[in-house]
Amino acid sequence: MKSPGGKPDPVVVLMTDFGLGDTYVGQMKGVILSICPQARIVDLTHAVMPQHVALGAFFLERSLPFMPPRSIVVCVVDPGVGTSRRALALRTARHTFLGPDNGLLTPVLDLVVPGGCASITNPEVMLPDCSATFHGRDLFSPAAALLAGGFPFGELGEQVDISSCARLSSTGCRVERDGSIEGHVLFTDHFGNLVTTIDTSLCANPREWRIEAGDIPPLPVVDTYGDAPEGELLAYGGSFGTVEIAVRNGSAAERTGVRDGTRARLVRKDGAVCGHGGPKA
Repeated sequence: MKSPGGKPDPVVVLMTDFGLGDTYVGQMKGVILSICPQARIVDLTHAVMPQHVALGAFFLERSLPFMPPRSIVVCVVDPGVGTSRRALALRTARHTFLGPDNGLLTPVLDLVVPGGCASITNPEVMLPDCSATFHGRDLFSPAAALLAGGFPFGELGEQVDISSCARLSSTGCRVERDGSIEGHVLFTDHFGNLVTTIDTSLCANPREWRIEAGDIPPLPVVDTYGDAPEGELLAYGGSFGTVEIAVRNGSAAERTGVRDGTRARLVRKDGAVCGHGGPKA
């Protein structure tokens, strides 16, 4: 869709831990559309587990390739809202990201173009009487809407040295000396699948590996659900690009009792591994 001037309508992507049982997301959208009525809003997710910054960063990283070029991405998983943590704006060659300086934006920090990191401090890009507890509505949403309407990035606030931004210390996946790949169950999805942090691109041939997690017997890694009998446990390379544990037409979380944070380990007898590349933003 294009605006009357012939330019594509701007896209604003929202990712939060707000859920949909309250009015918080609706208020953010109302602010955005009040300032930039032509904006198209994409709800990436509002189901990040509350205050789970690492999960938000994971969702962001794994979604980058699927966002339209020049999207403005608002990320709000912000347990430090109202404290001295900075509100950041990051610009890459493809997108612009707004979010708290708490590690949530780790996946894009290495992709920022020169001069593309700022602390959002200009009162003109915030709502009047900006609250101390709802920066998603009062700070990030109006700033995103103004950027969508053509507001200059350089006027958001003071330029920031990218090296000073908070980063998460680990992706939760590492290759051990014996060739095994260590990780953990990051979250349980809507279907009861146990999504791990183990990146499938680290194994040359997933079918030559098996996964161990909690008290689950070692499971071979297969291609898809249909490779296991009805109701049986299986492991496979999921759509997030990491190994997942599931029950065909059932819930692995209910069947196994395995919870988020449980250690997971991918092993192969010859220990062969291969490298992997990251997303582009």
